[in-house]
Amino acid sequence: MTAIADGLDAPAAFRVDLDTIFVSLELSKSTWLVTSLAPGSDKMSRRTIAGGDIDGLFACFAQLRTKAQERQGKLYPLVVIQEAGLDGFWIDRVLGRESWIESHVVDAASIAVSRRHRRAKTDRIDGEMLIRTLMAYTRGEPRVCSMVRIPTPEEEDRRRIGRERKALVAERILHVNRVKGLLFSQGIRDYEPLHRDRRKRLDELRTGDGRELPGNIRAQICRELDRLELLLEQIKAVEGERDAMAIPGAMGTSAPMAMLLGLKGIGPEFAATLHSEGLFRHFDNRRQVAAYAGLAPSPWQSGSIDREQGVSKAGNPRLRTTMVQLAWLWLRHQPDSMLARWFQDRVTRNGGRLKKAMIVALARKLLVALWKYVTAGVVIEGAAMKAA
Repeated sequence: MTAIADGLDAPAAFRVDLDTIFVSLELSKSTWLVTSLAPGSDKMSRRTIAGGDIDGLFACFAQLRTKAQERQGKLYPLVVIQEAGLDGFWIDRVLGRESWIESHVVDAASIAVSRRHRRAKTDRIDGEMLIRTLMAYTRGEPRVCSMVRIPTPEEEDRRRIGRERKALVAERILHVNRVKGLLFSQGIRDYEPLHRDRRKRLDELRTGDGRELPGNIRAQICRELDRLELLLEQIKAVEGERDAMAIPGAMGTSAPMAMLLGLKGIGPEFAATLHSEGLFRHFDNRRQVAAYAGLAPSPWQSGSIDREQGVSKAGNPRLRTTMVQLAWLWLRHQPDSMLARWFQDRVTRNGGRLKKAMIVALARKLLVALWKYVTAGVVIEGAAMKAA
């Protein structure tokens, strides 16, 4: 019974009456596993092709259609599913060009799996699970999984600016800390690698026991400064591209970014991140906005148990982090706004406690308010605007 529950020895027979060939793709760097279920067959078939071989994938699809036509006398369309992952969305875009292929990209975390502590997991089992999920979704069960909304190439490319800057800043911190650590071992504590006079200041340094810097450690620090200066130039270039996005007519993003920049407390980096990571998307309601950022609540209710587990953290982590940071800044720069007064009132009623929990709630409310502001022009009550 355990083996059947885990799906290892369970019968693989399915009833296919949707006049469609269902295909799942398990993608890896070296190989692609193609699992399919066609009308007229009660078993899933599997084929392995080389990773990245899109021509081989289409040849496999053509073979599946031909075999199904020989059995049923009809040429069937394909419905293909794959998990969102390292390969991005280029495969979905290629498949979407064909009129006889319906392509979907699914959020892997939204698919229900066995709750056993040691559940079996192989590409074969995952491929079959994707087929079952796709069939349920095609039958009209939208809650069975969450399909990813595919961004346009322009929208996807626009996000690179903010993400590249974040990577460059993290690398800059790494080099700064390395220089400071090397000098700390020599008894030097007051050197700042980011100051403009860093080269001149390096020549004047003396160790804690009064010596000049040894030759090898000095050479290493100079090479670290070379890399640091290159990073500073690249960060400046990326920030220039980011600021150009707010210029009218630049990449079609001027209106939302300009509106966000008009609010006191929101700078170019926050405005670019908010727009490129979330607010450019279409949402039907505020719940979808909060869920996309991972700021939606996660209740745990079963029988007499009823408690909250906190925010889901299932959405965009960059947007969620930015909103929590912005919530703290909002209290400083917008103290007279309705949202800031709501936060202060709730904290006061709690006796000054639970500030961290309340700041997350403020971040959720602020994100919804900003979404209404950039999409419908609803001004946040009491919010101050920057001077012209």
